[in-house]
Amino acid sequence: MSDATNGVAPETAERFAIGISFGNSNSSISHTSPEGKAEVIANEEGDRHIPSVLSYVDAEEYHGTQAKAQLVRNASNTVGYFRDFLGKDFKSIDPTPCHASAHPQLHDSTVAFKIRDTASEELSTVTVSEITTRHLRRLRKSASDFLGKDVNAAVVTVPTNFTDAQRAALTEAAKAAGLDILQFIHEPVAAVLAYDARPESVVKDKLVVVADLGGTRSDVAVVASRGGMYTILATVHDYELGGAQLDQVLIDHFAKEFIKKHKTDPRENARSLAKLKLESELTKKALSLGSNATLSVESLANGVDFSSTVNRTRYELLSGKVFSSFTKLIEESVKKAELDILDIDEVILCGGTSHTPKIARLVQSLFPETTKVLAPSTSPSAINPSDLAARGAAIQASLIEEFEKDDIEQSTHPMVTVTPHLQKAIGVQLISATDEAHAVFKPLLNAETALPARRTAQYAVPKAGGDVLVRVCEGLREIKVTKPEPKEKPAEEANDDEDDSDFDSEEDEEEEIREIVWKTSKPIAEFAIKGVKADGKVEVMVAVSEHLAVQITAREVGGKGGVRGMVEAPKAAENGSA
Repeated sequence: MSDATNGVAPETAERFAIGISFGNSNSSISHTSPEGKAEVIANEEGDRHIPSVLSYVDAEEYHGTQAKAQLVRNASNTVGYFRDFLGKDFKSIDPTPCHASAHPQLHDSTVAFKIRDTASEELSTVTVSEITTRHLRRLRKSASDFLGKDVNAAVVTVPTNFTDAQRAALTEAAKAAGLDILQFIHEPVAAVLAYDARPESVVKDKLVVVADLGGTRSDVAVVASRGGMYTILATVHDYELGGAQLDQVLIDHFAKEFIKKHKTDPRENARSLAKLKLESELTKKALSLGSNATLSVESLANGVDFSSTVNRTRYELLSGKVFSSFTKLIEESVKKAELDILDIDEVILCGGTSHTPKIARLVQSLFPETTKVLAPSTSPSAINPSDLAARGAAIQASLIEEFEKDDIEQSTHPMVTVTPHLQKAIGVQLISATDEAHAVFKPLLNAETALPARRTAQYAVPKAGGDVLVRVCEGLREIKVTKPEPKEKPAEEANDDEDDSDFDSEEDEEEEIREIVWKTSKPIAEFAIKGVKADGKVEVMVAVSEHLAVQITAREVGGKGGVRGMVEAPKAAENGSA
């Protein structure tokens, strides 16, 4: 007789979920503590940012930092940079990142690697899906050992352009590793969530640029955060821009020094190049923390030891073109979202390359002073950029791990998540009888707010108080550009050379002033509140349904009564009508 017949429920495995950031260069695992704080877990070697690399020596598997070190001596049996191959046809991949490791091979139209991962002398053909399974299995084991519990579920971060085929392939690979993927979460959304989940954070409407600057690729997204709901407005991707390009700058710099001294190019030998690359990456990381760094390589080429020092200023000069490529990518994302840099409230830099101080300073100079740039070198409260995605995934895992899988799938179905959004901002103008000409529009529900939505705000009335007209209307943001008036030149300067006058005009020319102004349309509704006290406040609540019906309430703060109104949803135009 079964346990269920005896009134005892059959034993089911307890679900224990973590967050996983599965990157092309590095991966991280994270969990939420009993206090609700997201924490990144270190593996057996003490690494919190674990290279997505596997290596095999005499049938023994190495993982993470130990595997990455094998790129020097055992490159052909070391597999790295494989995440972006998952779920793709062989013809569609770019194998460039794998140039110094095991090369991808065609196998039944998919991607595989020929490596010696057993005691046999024959090479094995291991698909990218199997490599992913082995990698996730090691991550799962590290998390289970650290937490003392059997980790069997996860929320996994993926790039915004990860296809359904790639998601399906990753789900199958995780299942084979003993992990049930509860949900995929986009990397930029995970980064914003990691910041918004902090106890000191205040949820507010904002536009956020998330620049994920990784090891082999860079992805930038513009995210509208509206009342704790996130909408991705635009994304741009560059598969050839990342930390590897900065590594190459240092590789070339040190290689030229070596050539001057020893008349040999270490880049022409695969092993010498691998040594130089690993040490250059460490030097780059050291320059993110200090003003000087020393590279030292034993037996770099022809048995010659090499040591050299570079300072941060020299490194930044050499890397100028690469740095400008990062800022151009960010500008492109804002432009693609049909926004202006003045619209952006926050910029979050995530990914390992974001530790570079110069990149953060360039981004800071790109945006106005009102825009907060969250990076270690620009904000003392910034979270480690390499931890953001994993922390966001862990927070999401803690929120949904108690739910049934069917309920999670239903709640994340497009029928639920794809909702209408406001195209224009809805705001309030307070107009007094004495100063009607200077009514200022203050947005309450911003554009790109997911519907249904409701917002409440309090507004200070003119000091004199009295009767106040509350006007609720739509607003359209415009950028007003004010050009400085040309300065008159003294008569003496007018007689100077043409070249000198051109130079002076460039020196003295003032920058144009750019600011956001609002243009309002026909009011949605108007209410009169009589007898408001001097220096009083008016509270306005606007609620918009998914069908664009608007409910409005206005009252004096501390006063009795108030006014309420309802504006019906616009009727859909019939076929053939305007």
